[in-house]
Amino acid sequence: MLTADKKKYTIDDYLMLEEGAPFQLINYDLIMSPSPLPIHQQILYALSEIIVLYNIQHGRKGQWLYSPMDVKFDEGNIVQPDILYIAEDRKKELIKDRIEGAPDLIVEILSPSNAYYDLRQKKDIYEKYGVKEYIIIDPIQQNADLYILKERAYVLEQKAQLTEVLKSVLLPGFDIEVSKLFQ
Repeated sequence: MLTADKKKYTIDDYLMLEEGAPFQLINYDLIMSPSPLPIHQQILYALSEIIVLYNIQHGRKGQWLYSPMDVKFDEGNIVQPDILYIAEDRKKELIKDRIEGAPDLIVEILSPSNAYYDLRQKKDIYEKYGVKEYIIIDPIQQNADLYILKERAYVLEQKAQLTEVLKSVLLPGFDIEVSKLFQ
């Protein structure tokens, strides 16, 4: 059976794709995403600056990685979060040819083509597999939501508006002035 004729795709199908192909494997479906909008990339750049300053000020030794970076949760879920963080003591456990298992923190920047997946399906995957903190940046609403994992379920810890500061629970001092994301 040809891959295109299948109703469910697996990691084997995903690995046959050309490197850099704009796909994610979400609940056994191959999901294609167009390249990000300029606002998405501007927010990603602003977050990168915040992360660099955070690392300088706090001397963190964990690993920050940016999309495209495959994160394999199981045979039917390989996603590419916009930003992920893995604590120092978990790097050897998770970093292989791709990331295998749940990062400690994931950041997703919503786009018209991916919002449904980021807010529903990927959020459910992150929750199920134990991503401790999930940050969602919304360029249209110009806000950010922070979810933390409590008793195996996500709880909205903070909703930061444009004039507010989003404060990570997992990484004390990792504060995001939301207005700086949209300058």
